[in-house]
Amino acid sequence: MLRSLRTFLWTGLAARRLGSCRGRFTANGPCRFTRTTHLGENIHFNGLEIQGGGTVTIGDNFHSGPGCLIITSFHNYDSGRSIPYDDTYIHKDVTIEDNVWLGSRVIILGGVTIGEGAIIQAGAVVVKNIPSLSIAGGNPANVFKMRDAEHYHRCKSAKAFH
Repeated sequence: MLRSLRTFLWTGLAARRLGSCRGRFTANGPCRFTRTTHLGENIHFNGLEIQGGGTVTIGDNFHSGPGCLIITSFHNYDSGRSIPYDDTYIHKDVTIEDNVWLGSRVIILGGVTIGEGAIIQAGAVVVKNIPSLSIAGGNPANVFKMRDAEHYHRCKSAKAFH
């Protein structure tokens, strides 16, 4: 009962800041979105924060572990008026395609696309694009394995989504 109440509370609070959502989403932990966050269907958050002015698009059937962070804005350190940086920002978008799973405490930096069906290992820092059906981890995140494509497509065709 208490868990259901917390989920209801976290989901309601997260929805107030959200840009758009095509379907149902659930927040089982504290989440913070921006007005430029756009969600697909069947989304499950266990704690995720989005910071910055870039657009974040998350596809269908997404799952995240607790403590995940997406950062879409950076200080202007190369062409600013002062050093180490000035008061302007550079905004970069993030795209997370369908059926992606982020482990606990994953950090994703702006300008990144995570391909369909990818899995990002807990604690990874994603600084470059991750191909579809990849399993990546580390700092910076690197692909170390590929998912079984036949199994993935069989589950997808059967609409066997968690």
